Amino acid sequence: MRGVVFDGKRTEVVDDLEVRDPGPGEVLVAVAAAGLCHSDLSVIDGTIPFPSPVVLGHEGAGVVAAVGAGVGHVVPGDHVSLSTLASCGACAQCDRGRPTMCRKAIGMPGQPFSRRGEPLYQFASNSAFAERTLVKAVQAVKIPTDLPLTSAALIGCGVVTGVGAVLNRAKVDRGDTVVVIGTGGIGLNAIQGARIAGALTIVAVDTNPAKEAMARQFGATHFLTSAEAVREILPHGADHVFECVGRTELIRTAVDLLDRHGQAVLLGVPAATAEASFLVSSLFLDKSILGCRYGSSRPQRDIALYADLYREGRLLLDELVTETYPVEDFAKAAEDAHQGRVARGVLVF
Repeated sequence: MRGVVFDGKRTEVVDDLEVRDPGPGEVLVAVAAAGLCHSDLSVIDGTIPFPSPVVLGHEGAGVVAAVGAGVGHVVPGDHVSLSTLASCGACAQCDRGRPTMCRKAIGMPGQPFSRRGEPLYQFASNSAFAERTLVKAVQAVKIPTDLPLTSAALIGCGVVTGVGAVLNRAKVDRGDTVVVIGTGGIGLNAIQGARIAGALTIVAVDTNPAKEAMARQFGATHFLTSAEAVREILPHGADHVFECVGRTELIRTAVDLLDRHGQAVLLGVPAATAEASFLVSSLFLDKSILGCRYGSSRPQRDIALYADLYREGRLLLDELVTETYPVEDFAKAAEDAHQGRVARGVLVF
C-alpha cells in the first residue's frame, strides 16, 4: 500500500508498505484523507525529534476496515475521525478526564508498519499518511457519514487543538477579549473557538495581509499585521492571547499583551530545546502562561461535538481545506504548507 515515509534524511512516497492486522482493542482504518500539519514538517526538519524510519501523518479520517476483539463502538464501514491520543483509559490521569496527560500515550511509539521486512514507527500513534493505519479503539471516533472525509480529517488535530485550547484550556467566556497570533490552521481554529465561546473582541495578528479575509471569515473582529497595534484596540490588554506560531519572541509578546488576570496560551511548537524570556514582574497581576497539549481534549467527546457543530453551521471545516493533493504529490503539499499558501492542504487516497 502507499504511504509517506521519512527515513531520517529524506521523505519518500512509497507503495510497498504493510500494516499488521488489528489485535484486541485495535481498529484498522482505510484512510480517505489526511491533513498536512506543520507537526509533520517539524519531524522532517528536526524540530520535533522522532525515531525513524517513520510513517508520517496524524490528522486523518477514513472508513473502518476491521476491528479487533473487544471493540464495540465502531464496526467495519463506519466513518471515523482519528485522534492522536492512544490513551490507556485506566491510569490516574485518564480517570480524572485528562487523556492528554496519559503517561502511557506519550513517548512510546509503536511499529505496526513494515516495509521490505523492516519495521517502521508510527507517528503520533496515528500515521494517517498511509492507505491503511492501525489505531487503538479509543482513537477512532465515529462521525456521521454525511460529513466530508476531507473536512473530517482536520478535526483530529487542527480543530481539536485550536478550538479545544479556547474552550477546554483557556475556558474563554462570553464577552472576553482574545488575541490570536498566527492565522495558520491552528490559529484559525483558535479564532473560531473564540467566536463559538462568545468572545466580544477577537484580534487576529499575522504578518501576511492576504490572510485577513479568512481570519475574518472564521470570526476575527480585527486583523493586524503587527502585534504592536493591539493596544490601540485593547488599551488594557487582552483576557487571552494564543501564540500559534512557535517563535520564542512571540511568547514574550503574548505575555506583554495580557490584561490583568490574563492568560497566554502557547500552541506553536518551537524547537524542543528553545527557551523564552519574559519579565517575571509582568505576571504579578494574576497573569498566567499556559501550555496546552492537544487542546486539553477528550477526543471521544470533543470530536463528536465538533462534528455536530459543523452540521449546525457553527464550526467551519470545509473552508479550512484550501487544496487537496493525491498522496503522490506530497512534496508539493509540503512546500505549499511551508510557504504558508494554504490554511490546510489535505492528502487524499
